[in-house]
Amino acid sequence: MNVILLSGGSGKRLWPLSNDVRSKQFIKLFKDGDKYESMVQRVYRQITTVDADAKITIATSKSQASAIKNQLGEKASICVEPCRRDTFPAIALAAAYLHDELNVGTDEAVVVCPVDPYVDNTYYEAVKALQELAEQDNANLTLMGIEPTYPSEKYGYIIPESGDNVSKVKEFKEKPDVETAKKYLAQSALWNAGIFAFKLGYLLNKAHSMIDFEDYRDLFNKYDTLTKISFDYAVVEKESSIQVLRYSGDWKDVGTWNMMAEVMADKTKGKAILDETCENTNVVNELNIPILCMGCKDMIIAASGDGILISDKERSGYMKPYVEKIETEAMYAEKSWGTYTVIDVQSGSMTVKISMKAGEKMSYHMHNEREEVWTVVSGKGKAIVDGMEQVLRTGDVITIAAGCKHTVEAITPLDMIEVQLGDEISVTDKIKFELD
Repeated sequence: MNVILLSGGSGKRLWPLSNDVRSKQFIKLFKDGDKYESMVQRVYRQITTVDADAKITIATSKSQASAIKNQLGEKASICVEPCRRDTFPAIALAAAYLHDELNVGTDEAVVVCPVDPYVDNTYYEAVKALQELAEQDNANLTLMGIEPTYPSEKYGYIIPESGDNVSKVKEFKEKPDVETAKKYLAQSALWNAGIFAFKLGYLLNKAHSMIDFEDYRDLFNKYDTLTKISFDYAVVEKESSIQVLRYSGDWKDVGTWNMMAEVMADKTKGKAILDETCENTNVVNELNIPILCMGCKDMIIAASGDGILISDKERSGYMKPYVEKIETEAMYAEKSWGTYTVIDVQSGSMTVKISMKAGEKMSYHMHNEREEVWTVVSGKGKAIVDGMEQVLRTGDVITIAAGCKHTVEAITPLDMIEVQLGDEISVTDKIKFELD
């Protein structure tokens, strides 16, 4: 099974745990046994449980690639968008990547799914059935429609020609009001959740008909010139040979705290105490200080270095315009080598905790505008500064002057406190080099 998972999102609706570099699919609120896992880890586990040989490629932005590598390692392929250009360019780029970089044949079927639904394994069994349908040449496109549980205003609708398990598609409808949605349900309509399958050659031909490019690398290099357009609008709504598979199993879109609270593994995570009068209240605390809740009813409380949310669960679905008014840098990020947590920001300095996984290393890089002072808190590692190697042990302090090339490799799990000093401290002040 060839699966493209679309991983996007700017992280506004699950603030303060999500932000511009940490979308909801990377927050670890679910569990596999006793171990917390994120949405992307859960989805990967579910797909490979249904099909151990599945080839999974995640189409994502540069800002999310490090988090994916952090959480999945080398298990999945990653197709990185140079910039955001909506779902059609993203899928076209991923299709070219599959063909030119991973040698997937044009006659092979590919399934595209979002990375963030909360489902059980029957969903991915249906995804596998979707691929098998796409291989049969009965239609150019095969969609999976979700059996509606209520007349929702949040989703577009697929109107099938019949109520059969597999049916030709009659038409598509945009998000309706409730009364119109009720009429759609009477026509056996399905929610359009952006799940579709096609033969790779079909999609590549579509892409070449709309975009002038030679191959994956050529498309990657001209990606910033592409028109922003959704896959639904560019391809699905213009295709006449199209069928839909009906899925009636459990499916939840956990795009808000209210929905996330229904499916997260524990009522509380982190340092939290709820007194006996609290009802239907969830707390997620990433700070190293306790939260005490008394008499709280139907509430979500979430705290991180980015901020604190205290909200009625129902109201939490309307927080996006308010979060957009909050202007702060992301205080936590997952990197391919570990995690990065901002502890303190002052004029002329920033203090960061760096936690590296054993065996991982940073890029060999340089900063022009800032000096860095590292203090090793725990573990053992190796630093290279301007080509000179130095072993790092607990208690060691090392100063990196501006303009010095440097990197760190963790021999064991390694924690350091990094103090950045300079008048201009910016994430853009970084030049990478090859390390001989």
